[in-house]
Amino acid sequence: MKPAVAVVEPKTPGNVGTIARAMKNFGMDDLKIVDPPELHRDSEAYGFAGQAREDVLPNYDAVTFDELVADYHTVGCTATTNEDARKHVRFPFRTPSDLADSLAEVDSDTVLIFGRESNGLTNEELARVDEVCSIPASAEYPSLNLGQAATVTLYELRELTVEETQHPDVERERADEREIEGFYDGFDELLEAIDHPSEKRDKTMRLVRRLVGRAHPTGREISTLRGVVRRAKERARDAEPPRTR
Repeated sequence: MKPAVAVVEPKTPGNVGTIARAMKNFGMDDLKIVDPPELHRDSEAYGFAGQAREDVLPNYDAVTFDELVADYHTVGCTATTNEDARKHVRFPFRTPSDLADSLAEVDSDTVLIFGRESNGLTNEELARVDEVCSIPASAEYPSLNLGQAATVTLYELRELTVEETQHPDVERERADEREIEGFYDGFDELLEAIDHPSEKRDKTMRLVRRLVGRAHPTGREISTLRGVVRRAKERARDAEPPRTR
């Protein structure tokens, strides 16, 4: 199920618009706001919402924190965490990528709760949620802007919420093994054409095999490499032999 997104007491309409836009980007549409600010059509919220101004933003629900806790599996988002279980209000916690895996197993309505711009969610609020989520960031400055934090978190959940992206479906298929072996043969011939030291050729070929083997080249890639090697062999064979003194 696609999670809902809730914002607690936002003061800046632009942040609400940014969150609505991120929801639209990543396939979510159920926006809840606890104590919403003025969100009229000429506000920053609609200016920042992009296409979400047509559906996600105007269809938000005004709710209370009590309603979120009562009706949903709740995930509270925070920048500040506890180090271990000795203080458990903000521990244990998940990163957004961890959360994507755990929510895939949750068979109930879920809401991601983001706090205030100034001080996020209080300890009392976090003590009432089911899970805590925190974005890894620099210890020197871990606090993200509210809209940024929501965007990063929703991006990490995209596999749960987005069925199809704008990216083309380009399945990567490894080239046929005969084509790859043909490249190795050609490269070996190139080493001979450039008079690569004979005592180093076996080692060089092993390194090339390992390199290409890890890369899993496509048919087009290996065909291009074979063409380059072929031209290099031709140039090497056409070149005049070095002059001796």
